[in-house]
Amino acid sequence: MRTAYQYKLRPNSDKIATIELWLELLRRQYNYRLGERFSWWDENRCPVNACPLVMPIPQLRDHPDYYSQKKDLVNTKDKFPDYKLIHSQVLQDCIKRVKLAFDRWFKADENGRKLGKPRFKGKGRYRSFTYPQIKQDCIEENKINLPKIGNIKLIQHRPIPEGFQIKTATISRKADGYYVTLSLEEKSIPALTTEVEPTLKNTLGIDMGLKEFLVTSEGEFVPIPHKYRKSQQRLKTLQKRLSRKKKGSKRWLKAVKAVAKQHKKLADQRKDFHFKTANELLSKAEVIAHENLNIKGLAKTRLSKSINDAGWGQLLSILTVKAGNAGQKTIAVNPKNTSQDCSNCGEKVPKELNIRTHCCPHCGMVIDRDLFAFAQHPVGKHDLGNAAINIKNRAVGPRRL
Repeated sequence: MRTAYQYKLRPNSDKIATIELWLELLRRQYNYRLGERFSWWDENRCPVNACPLVMPIPQLRDHPDYYSQKKDLVNTKDKFPDYKLIHSQVLQDCIKRVKLAFDRWFKADENGRKLGKPRFKGKGRYRSFTYPQIKQDCIEENKINLPKIGNIKLIQHRPIPEGFQIKTATISRKADGYYVTLSLEEKSIPALTTEVEPTLKNTLGIDMGLKEFLVTSEGEFVPIPHKYRKSQQRLKTLQKRLSRKKKGSKRWLKAVKAVAKQHKKLADQRKDFHFKTANELLSKAEVIAHENLNIKGLAKTRLSKSINDAGWGQLLSILTVKAGNAGQKTIAVNPKNTSQDCSNCGEKVPKELNIRTHCCPHCGMVIDRDLFAFAQHPVGKHDLGNAAINIKNRAVGPRRL
């Protein structure tokens, strides 16, 4: 079993200077190695339709792959002695990042999608470095011992679980300071398999929206927090202050940091809300059913600000991971006509988006298309969401008691 714990660091001025020096040197190394690969790619590729039938074959340069670039780090340290200050494995991890970025450009991921061309890192854009190996006793009391940096005070708000081994340590710079992320592993704990069969009793359907954050098939709803909209005035004030500063000055940098801190605060509040919501949902059912929404496509519509503020994708990601760790399950169903189909008889009742009440002429059900029932109907379901019930039924499939 693998997990990660993140702690905030409290480095002094000397340690901050060392971390910033490492980040800058690693940024330059990253750009240099990425430039090597781009140079080889541009010089050795030839379009098929532009290649003549008779031409001399040029002497091809050696392909700068992961191993050759890592081997060349010895020459880098000879030419630039500052790189001797950096831990060797941290420097090798920088080469690994170049390899991964270049590979993702050509190779598709597990979903069949390719990422764009890697970009060079501008000043301040290289924000983290990783120790691939670190001692198990690196944390003593309230300090962590980082090789070639020394002891740094950290806020250990929760202890490392017994039996877990520290595999890697990543130092990252964020708007409000520096953090260390420890990757932990416990081999004796097997990965839980999600073999739970969805039934009507152990399944909970959720319908996410913008009027309410989500509505469950049991009639409960979670109000939408509007974290971004509630802080718009504060952000507006900070952006005005930033616009009045001369770009590149010390006051401009201070204003940029203030804006970044406010955005990080919003992100942390939203993430905390999503974690608490996921815990509450998983405590009520073994299987959580939700719509398989195209969130990226919806975020490009007129409702982009509201959709990004709600953060549906982050909630579903957290829900899936926590369900897998707990031996539970999440099911994504087809979202087509979940609000149009009647949750009682299954007949389709077309309605425009502005019509919020589902009135079925076939079985007489009168219910809100997403949230509350407005009148009593033959089945006796009250205060339930039509869409959430349909999502639950589709996850269960043929009715299982």
